[in-house]
Amino acid sequence: MAAQNLYDLSPALRLMIMGLVVALGPLAWVWAHNKNAPVAQRLRVLTLVTLFLTFDLVIFGAFTRLTDSGLGCPDWPGCYGSASPVGAQMHIEAAQTAMPTGPVTHSKAWIEMVHRYLATGVGVLILTLTVTSWLERKRIAVSPWWPTVTLVWVCLQGAFGALTVTMKLFPAIVTLHLLGGLVLLALLRAQSLRYAGLQAPPTPGLGKGLRLAALAAFALLWLQIALGGWVSTNYAVLACTDFPGCQNSLWPAMDFRQGFTLWRELGAGHDGANISFQALTAIHYVHRLTAYLVFAVFLALAFFLHRVPAFRAPARWLAGLIVLQAVTGISNAVLGWPLLAAVMHTGGAAALVIVLGGVVFSGRGGPSVPHASKLNA
Repeated sequence: MAAQNLYDLSPALRLMIMGLVVALGPLAWVWAHNKNAPVAQRLRVLTLVTLFLTFDLVIFGAFTRLTDSGLGCPDWPGCYGSASPVGAQMHIEAAQTAMPTGPVTHSKAWIEMVHRYLATGVGVLILTLTVTSWLERKRIAVSPWWPTVTLVWVCLQGAFGALTVTMKLFPAIVTLHLLGGLVLLALLRAQSLRYAGLQAPPTPGLGKGLRLAALAAFALLWLQIALGGWVSTNYAVLACTDFPGCQNSLWPAMDFRQGFTLWRELGAGHDGANISFQALTAIHYVHRLTAYLVFAVFLALAFFLHRVPAFRAPARWLAGLIVLQAVTGISNAVLGWPLLAAVMHTGGAAALVIVLGGVVFSGRGGPSVPHASKLNA
């Protein structure tokens, strides 16, 4: 069977049309429910809808990765040069006959392509936000550069999505792709709060100490997400299948140098040979040890935020989500990495970015800070 070209742009236009079709539903809903509303209100609602769909996209991306569907179509942006697995049916059948369990099967191809359709649809929504913001920039007080930066970022995400396929699930690329999706959530959350701030009176922000604590927790969250992505993309979840120890020890044998050599192929160590089990153990256990710190910091932050009336709702969300993360994280290890727990673990991380991002972005006071009732919008 002839080798498949990694890049085949022939179906690009049809994929763009598919993305437009995906975006038309949310765009029509926003217009129908807000056609008589001020421009800022329409943009805020569209930003929130885009945020929701981007959150769904992150979760579906995790599902794609966890079902080993990332190479369900071995080229980009289509599937064997077609815009859908229907047109690639013969190629998929041949690949599945040669390797019945993958990486290319009919189900995995559909999962991969649905992920690309959703990503293209989100891109269309962000493009709409950007164009509208520039056209209406004299009528709104929010800079159009926010959606412009978001549009550039989503294009960068598309490039990392392409590299994920063409570089055969290179761990550093896949981890950066995950982080990029969460940065997209943070950008959209910041914009939604700025639009909300135009429509509600300001509320007192966080005190300096509590704001610094929230910023520190936010930075720690990104570190932990990067470590978690590194665990998942290196398939190191099952290196430790007991809790709280690992391999019946509180300090198992670990190879940190090999485990944290960042630029290497999947399954390879720093020397190019197969990665050792000790390296996988190091990857897993560092994420677990950091999780203890994250758990304590977030519970403490939630406690102090709850004492500020305007931030009680996000404080409760933070406490609930960090407990969910602990439960799903432990379940991944001791229950053999069940799909539901793994997807929920990624979803919980994404939700923490949205909730804590809302606290950080709205905690400074002033006219851009939304009313407490808007914090959970």
